[in-house]
Amino acid sequence: MRVIVFASGGGSNFQALLDRFADGQDGVQVAGLVASRETAGAIRRAERAGVPWVVASTAEVSGAEREGAAREGAFLLHALERLEADLIVLAGYLRLIPSEVVRGWWGHIINIHPALLPAFGGRGMYGSRVHEAVVDAGVRVTGVTVHFVDEAYDRGPIIAQWPVPVLDGDTAADVAARVLEIEHELLPRVVGALARGIVTLGEDGRVRWSRPWIDGDRFRVRRAPDRAELGSPPRAGNHHTTGG
Repeated sequence: MRVIVFASGGGSNFQALLDRFADGQDGVQVAGLVASRETAGAIRRAERAGVPWVVASTAEVSGAEREGAAREGAFLLHALERLEADLIVLAGYLRLIPSEVVRGWWGHIINIHPALLPAFGGRGMYGSRVHEAVVDAGVRVTGVTVHFVDEAYDRGPIIAQWPVPVLDGDTAADVAARVLEIEHELLPRVVGALARGIVTLGEDGRVRWSRPWIDGDRFRVRRAPDRAELGSPPRAGNHHTTGG
């Protein structure tokens, strides 16, 4: 399975996939990166790993692909064909995914969101905004969601979720660091499961796992790190602005 990652920021989830599948584990190859801007830190990670990359906002295509309102969609479809993509993973991609791409790749685009959808999702809910909303709401549990992408914000069929505790006195930065750690664990698990055919999307729009996607019958949430251990966490900006 050739995986193409879309990212806008530092690309820590992109790196988690590079690390997990460096040796072709589960038959997965991280085969390309689509960045929304030339300054995205994910590009440097791609260069170090020898992974080809393109920038959707500036790259050119030729002929009819450059014409009309669907220019960006045409570019992305062209890039995905050229990269021989099998699966698109949106990992902090902050540009709108054109509807023709969503329709053409239905069931083959997934997104990771730093909360337990349908809570704390939708337009404008990405990165620190999500974690600030979680803290302001006073909830005791947040988490991570990986889902298939449709044409609405954060609404596609949910593949997997993992809870993360919110502690008394937590700041948005505290929550972000704890959530990001789980993102790096959950996203590669889901990609590997898709590659092995363990998880599928039915014609009825429901996600089906052929076997339990967690080890054992209960979640194992790691001990919440002390704030002294958190240090200065990177900003978690894992959101895309089309389906989740």
